[in-house]
Amino acid sequence: MTIHHDPANQEFTAGSPEQPAELAYSLPDKGTIDFTHTFVPEDQRGQGTANELARAGLAFARQHHLKVRTSCEFMAAFAQQHKEEYQDILA
Repeated sequence: MTIHHDPANQEFTAGSPEQPAELAYSLPDKGTIDFTHTFVPEDQRGQGTANELARAGLAFARQHHLKVRTSCEFMAAFAQQHKEEYQDILA
């Protein structure tokens, strides 16, 4: 699965260009990224797309030394499920 990062629109996308799955974020202050919204089109659900977007977003945060907030319900649950792996970057 190919994940695309679009910094101008503050999102990671995957899947069909016509109807992509997306993980949106904001940069509320220096050194912090807040994952605000996750959406996967119905026909792409159940294939691990949201998990791959989450991993890409969290890898980006780690690479850029950002602390992570999770306003998005899915991202909050994902971070909680993988707390040991990501505890160093969770705000």
